Parts: sequence; C-alpha cells; structure tokens
Amino acid sequence: MKHATFDPTSVCALMPMGLIYDDDGIIQFVGPTLGKLRRADTLIGKTISEVFSVRDNGRGTGDGPVPLSTKLYLNFTSGISTPLKGMAIAIDGANLNILNLSFGISILDAVADYRLTSGDFAHTDLAIEMLYLVEAKSAVLEETKQLNARLQGAKVAAEEQAYTDTLTGLKNRRAMDYVLDRMLRGGVHFALMHLDLDYFKSVNDTLGHAAGDTVLQRVAKILLEETRGDDMVARVGGDEFVLVFNKFVDHDRLMRTASRIIARLEEPIPYQDTVCRISGSIGITTTEFYASPSADKMIHDADLALYGSKHDGRAQATLYDPGRHDGGMPDGQVAPQRR
Repeated sequence: MKHATFDPTSVCALMPMGLIYDDDGIIQFVGPTLGKLRRADTLIGKTISEVFSVRDNGRGTGDGPVPLSTKLYLNFTSGISTPLKGMAIAIDGANLNILNLSFGISILDAVADYRLTSGDFAHTDLAIEMLYLVEAKSAVLEETKQLNARLQGAKVAAEEQAYTDTLTGLKNRRAMDYVLDRMLRGGVHFALMHLDLDYFKSVNDTLGHAAGDTVLQRVAKILLEETRGDDMVARVGGDEFVLVFNKFVDHDRLMRTASRIIARLEEPIPYQDTVCRISGSIGITTTEFYASPSADKMIHDADLALYGSKHDGRAQATLYDPGRHDGGMPDGQVAPQRR
C-alpha cells in the first residue's frame, strides 16, 4: 500500500479528535477521543457521509467528497447529534485524507455528554485552557454561592439574635415593637396582655440570680405553652412580659387564659434543693377599645390595668376599662412598686 510508511497513530496523537479516510470517503482510522464518542469499530469501514452530515459554509455536501482545506460543520447522523467543526487535508501520495475535528462552542456539552477529560485533548489544544477557565469559573461561582449562603445564614441568625431575648429564647422589646407596628398597619385585631411577676425580687434576693434565671426560663416555657403559634410572647424587662394574641379579642376567653397562666405560675419551681414561689399580675387590653389603636396607647393602657391587678392584691388579671383607668389609678392611689 502506498501509505505503508504513514503512521496514523502519530497523526492522531496530535489530533485525537481526528480520523483518516481514503479518497473514496471510507474511514480507515479513528483518533482516540473520537473513539470515545463513537466506538472505532462502528466507524471504520463506513463512509464519511454515513457517519456525519457535512456542511461547507452552510451548504450541504450530500454524498460528495469532503471539501478540502475549508471550514466544515458536521453533526453525527445518529445518537447524540454533537455539533462539530472540522477541516480536511489530503496526505500527498497516500490516497488518504485527514479530517481533524473539534467541538467549537459545544465543548462543554460534549465534555458532559461523553465524560471527556483533559487527556482526551491534544496538549496544544486551546480548548484545554478554556476548560480550565470554565472549571475555575465554576469553582468560583460555587464558592461564591456557598459564601452567599453562609452570609445569608449569618444575616438571618444575626437578625434572629437581634430580636431574641438570650436568656429565655422569647422575643425582645425590639421584636414586640416590630410585630405591633406590622399588625396595626395591617388592621389586625388583637389583644395585648402585660404580665409582671409577683415576688420575683425576693427570689433573686434570697436565692440569687441563678435561681431567678431558672424562674424566668420556666415562666417563658409556660407562656409559650399557653399561646398559639401565631401569637407572640416577648420579655420586655427583667420580670415583665408582653403577650400579643393574634385575632383573639374575646374578653371572657382572654380572662380565662390569664387565669390559667397565673395558676401555672403559682406552681412551685424546683431549684437545687429548694423551690421558688412566684405569681403573676396581668393587665389586658384589645384593639376593640380604640377607634384608631396605637402601640404606645395600648401598652400604656395594659400597664394601667396591670397596676390595677397589683393594687387589688396581685395574682390576678384586670381587663382595661376606659371609664376606670383613663383617669389614672382609682381613688388617687399611687401605682404600687412591682416586686
């Protein structure tokens, strides 16, 4: 054979996506990378037109010879129709031709479709550089994505911390202000319950602040258990709490809820080898008392009702009464000191 001295292996080492075909268009040798796209034994012996549809600058070549030394556009005729670019040249005196192929802009799809690696490309192929850039870009994007997720998580955690009382896990005054503002702007009907613990100071004074912390955590648990998921419980002072009952303004039911909370607060709270005893006084108001309710006014009125509970003997709940409380404490009394 005239091409006996021709070494196709060396040629395809430089052009792993290449193939060699004779002047009749019959494929004689397939490069290793092209062999990963289609098994070599299924290509050798077939004509170029059986394996590819070939266009020369947009014109189909049909079953005619592959144009030489010009840009070609090819697609596999079966299987994954990977778009390819190529150019064919003749091997002088050998009755053979080399068709060198590349992926062009479809390289990323091809790498994914055929699980190609850098070893499937010639070392001088600029596609390798592009793949490295794409890989680097993907790594940067993934790292940026993870960083953004961490930052978002940190932001959420910081916002949650900013709205949370660290000792009890309840909402704090800032959160209460936000919730009340949102509900009032939305025209939501709700009740506001102001709770102040009775005898809490004596717990701190006799047993220490650690005992007081234990009591506050127990109180928080009780309040959460006595409210619903869309209600809010906030610790707004050392031993002061505000409960906001969403769309719950029935006075009788509110008083029953308050009585139940007080009864639970009076249960002894174990601490080390003793128990802590407290109670609670509550003042209640609802949006139904106001033509145009405001947070400051409702908190003030619930506080007046709370002072009424303290004045009447503690361990009880008082519903705000505009006729009684708007003039201040009854009978000119001074609000008692909370203990």
